[in-house]
Amino acid sequence: MAQKGKIFVVGFGPGDFKHITTRAVEALQQSDMIIGYKTYVELIQDLVSAKSIVSTGMTEEVSRAQEAVRQAEAGSIVSVISSGDAGVYGMAGLVYEVLIELGWTEATGIEVEIVPGISAINSCASILGAPIMHDACTISLSDHLTPWNLIAKRVEAAAMADFVIALYNPKSGRRTRQIVEAQRILLEYRSPDTPVGLVKSAYRERQEVTMTTLAEMLEHDIGMLTTVIIGNSSTFFYDNKMITPRGYQRKYTLGEEKQPLRPHQRLREENEPWAMNQETGTARNDFTADPNAGRFNKPSIAVTPKPKKTALEMATAALAMVKGTSAVKVTPKLVQQKIESIFELAVSPGVANKFFTPQQMMMLAEVVGDEGTMEYTPDHQIHLKIPTTAPEQITEKLQEVGFLLAPIGDVLSLKACDFCYGEKADSIPYAEEIQEKLGGMSLPKTLNIGFNGCGMACYRAVFDDIGIVYRKSKFDVFIGAKPVGRTAHAAQPVVEGLEPEQLIPLITDIIEEYKANAHPNERLFKYFKRVKKILHFTYQDMSSKIKVEPAPCGD
Repeated sequence: MAQKGKIFVVGFGPGDFKHITTRAVEALQQSDMIIGYKTYVELIQDLVSAKSIVSTGMTEEVSRAQEAVRQAEAGSIVSVISSGDAGVYGMAGLVYEVLIELGWTEATGIEVEIVPGISAINSCASILGAPIMHDACTISLSDHLTPWNLIAKRVEAAAMADFVIALYNPKSGRRTRQIVEAQRILLEYRSPDTPVGLVKSAYRERQEVTMTTLAEMLEHDIGMLTTVIIGNSSTFFYDNKMITPRGYQRKYTLGEEKQPLRPHQRLREENEPWAMNQETGTARNDFTADPNAGRFNKPSIAVTPKPKKTALEMATAALAMVKGTSAVKVTPKLVQQKIESIFELAVSPGVANKFFTPQQMMMLAEVVGDEGTMEYTPDHQIHLKIPTTAPEQITEKLQEVGFLLAPIGDVLSLKACDFCYGEKADSIPYAEEIQEKLGGMSLPKTLNIGFNGCGMACYRAVFDDIGIVYRKSKFDVFIGAKPVGRTAHAAQPVVEGLEPEQLIPLITDIIEEYKANAHPNERLFKYFKRVKKILHFTYQDMSSKIKVEPAPCGD
């Protein structure tokens, strides 16, 4: 029986070695492979001795989780890393979600250990002083995965409830309005002078700390590496520190060593008038807050005690409750939020068809509506992004009008030439079969297949990851193009004159090898260059610099 692997999901804190836990270091050093966002990998690279380190871009979280599961199932010990705490906007939940999709159980599946770390709210609070001494919450302003309307509701609810609020992901190069809207909502409930702390790159070399107010916070630099901590109505600044009182000043005399009230006396109702009455279950409503002083004041009016119920009244009420005839009906206040996801997919009239029908265009307008977007791409596809709770209804409507549907992301995408109607009639069925068998396959990175239906090759398929050219009733195959960049190059020719019946088995074998062995986010040309051989095809460097011959005049 093959040895089971293990996944550590490691939170390494703010990034400073002094603030990473001993258990996190142990997990990293026990691991055969480290997987993480490239910036995070760079922060902890001096602590690891793993044989393999896989780093990917900012938006490659799913591929990182999938690769970790794949490697662990093959017997490796893998650490998936997150800054801060892995369970706070980190990788812990996503790893479990990927495992659940595969039918994992704790009893029979690979072992998973979540290694906690210091979250940004805690590390940033320690730098600011003591801003989260009272009830606090975290809200991410990124609406890439959560609809903005839901985020706005959470900001408003936290503002109304007087929470200290830590805003994660407040602003990026493309997301600039969210922090503005959050400030607008907060100012409806909070004083403009509410203390705000901005901490950028906590405990890292480029750490920046700014003390400001709710009204003026947008005048300062805020970015993706900034955590914004907004105080509650009692938070104050003192000597460049941001402090939120816990409430001791209400029951204790902080300036005296000897307290005027003994511990048992402090619990009496007259000494804590803000508390819930343990008999009636109600809180006093004549206890007001002074937002300027940041503490509560005793009521200025006398409190008239409620008359006690008679024995007959209490007995009658009890009997009614036993019989179920109580006139008091409690309506549950359930918050059942249907969270809309952003459903993304690509549609086209067909593999080699570029003609849209009026019915198809009208259906696009219907399913996209006012909230969605559609973008035409060079691949003769339209990319749709639609907020919805029922994606299956959208796909049914699109298929009813004859659209070819495909997922968006790190999948196999095929484009066949569609510029003429001559020789391609013999070759296009093979393109359609490739689409049917392999189209939309999940891969380490987007893989484009270009298919030319005749020897003119006017589509330039040789500049895709895999190029296929139909010539003289047979196929030429190219792999490993690099279409952009200073070292851009066409794909390497690997087969000439391939028999038609051999085409799809060969393409399938190439893609299956790439899928099984490539790193997450590794394009086919990078994989080919790294391993030097795909199937029996040997890598050749196609990016050599062109040598310019000297001019005849000698200049």
